[in-house]
Amino acid sequence: MNRLRFSKMHGLGNDYVYAETRVGDEPVIGWPELARRVSDRRFGVGGDGLILIGPPQSPGAHGSMRVYNADGSEAEMCGNGLRCVGKYLHDRRHPGVEVLDVDTGAGRLAVRVVERDAKGRAALLEVRMGTPKLEAAKIPTTGRAGGKMEKLRAGGRELEFVAVGMGNPHCVILVADVEKFPVTEIGPLIENDLARFPKRVNVEFVQVLGRGAARQRTWERGSGETLACGTGACAVAVAGQLWGKFDSEVLVHLRGGDLRIHWKGPGQEVLMRGGATWVCDGELAEEFFAPG
Repeated sequence: MNRLRFSKMHGLGNDYVYAETRVGDEPVIGWPELARRVSDRRFGVGGDGLILIGPPQSPGAHGSMRVYNADGSEAEMCGNGLRCVGKYLHDRRHPGVEVLDVDTGAGRLAVRVVERDAKGRAALLEVRMGTPKLEAAKIPTTGRAGGKMEKLRAGGRELEFVAVGMGNPHCVILVADVEKFPVTEIGPLIENDLARFPKRVNVEFVQVLGRGAARQRTWERGSGETLACGTGACAVAVAGQLWGKFDSEVLVHLRGGDLRIHWKGPGQEVLMRGGATWVCDGELAEEFFAPG
């Protein structure tokens, strides 16, 4: 491969480069290196990472996705990315289909088109995000987990958190004022606490605004602070209910926009609803794939 068509899309400002691929398409430099190059906001396309849209991996699915962070590491899942993949598959491959099944690193997940625009393109989508993982080994974490509040120290601060798995690991931390909290200082310290989170972790800082609302900032594993994190918003809704602070439906305010999350409690799936935006299409130049 020495050329690659791509689309730039975002979910509430959580932007990725998307490429439709087939088996055997991987370039000589490898997907991780390509992800690092395209994610560069000065020398590449710019984004929080690279998402590959591939053929289905299970019978009846409409497609598959693989997620690479801006640092080249592979993530199991991306909620905002999954909504964009659902929009891509609907608008480009399966117009008019209401529910699209996508194979992900966290299993097969369904994306439902809730609203379409005047041209029939998907505008508002709802994702069945699966059942949250609260067992330590499944998150994974070396802490006690189980949905219990725990404490950690980072940057001289003692913080309370709940660990939640949403196909990828999350550390949800309760703070008094999320806008004033030093996310860019504390986030990377917790992300790279391998003694506690052996696969690193996404860190959510959440301010409770009421029984049905919260404000969130996310330090995303492998990408840094992002404007939105879909799996993170789901983890926040789960943790908030386990704290006894949220009702079953919560509107999560992120820097890039809002997500509506619904969770009926342990053993139930999390539903996430939000938009997806197509920015542009393009083609990477041949020089982009040169080794070295």
